[in-house]
Amino acid sequence: MTHQISVLIPAHNEADYITACLRALFASAKHIPPEIPVEVLVAANGCRDDTAARARALLPPEGWHLRVLEQDHGSKTGALNLAEAAARGSILVYLDADVLIEPALLSQIAVALATDDARYVSGTPTVTPARSAFTRAYAAFWTQLPFVRNGVPGFGLFAMTRAGRARWADWPDIISDDTFARLQFAPTERLRLPGRYQWPMVEGLRNLVRVRRRQDRGVQQIATLYPGLFRNDDKIRVTALGLAALARRSPLGFLAYGVVALCVRSPFFASREDRRKDWVRGR
Repeated sequence: MTHQISVLIPAHNEADYITACLRALFASAKHIPPEIPVEVLVAANGCRDDTAARARALLPPEGWHLRVLEQDHGSKTGALNLAEAAARGSILVYLDADVLIEPALLSQIAVALATDDARYVSGTPTVTPARSAFTRAYAAFWTQLPFVRNGVPGFGLFAMTRAGRARWADWPDIISDDTFARLQFAPTERLRLPGRYQWPMVEGLRNLVRVRRRQDRGVQQIATLYPGLFRNDDKIRVTALGLAALARRSPLGFLAYGVVALCVRSPFFASREDRRKDWVRGR
């Protein structure tokens, strides 16, 4: 049985990123057997720029199909629901519009999810080199944390079988869609693949604090609305000894990480963006 791949890309004002994202994705074609159908669905939601036009301007690889869907309001989960309604694949790949995947990763996903069972996979994340020295230091430390280094976090990119996606109905209006999806699967159903992808981290202290606060609220939202999902949480916690070892290897990174953690708990850094419920970024 041939398993078709559907790549779903929610995009809100991503004109500066969508072309590079799609070109990196299309470079995967040389690793995908021609008998495996691939469709790419860009769900442009609430865009005030030319994201949709830039996506439509690209020619997909031979045998691939590209569709650009549009909705007036900006909502990442709404965009996911829109794209899923049009998707025909038995393998669903969820890709953020500012993420660049390496050519071999999509084929690894296809092999890992060529099953009728419920399965969830992601690749090996790398952080796109930042312009800010503070963000570079923070990222150097953060990427060494056990959950990022050895877990299956799924931020920016995750994929699943149709059987796995059948575990819930429409995407709810939540902040942390990647956490919600990951926790639908038991640890034994999740797999980290060696193929890498580049994920951008926001620039500067204030943006890092804002995004970290939002991430924390997203996890708390899921814990409140869907507490049963946390039976599947196997997030690896760093011990005091492990933290000390990381600090010795990256003292500047440890300092940056600690400053962000302290600021996250400070009311001084509360902002209008923190209280918003729509999909926002801190670039």
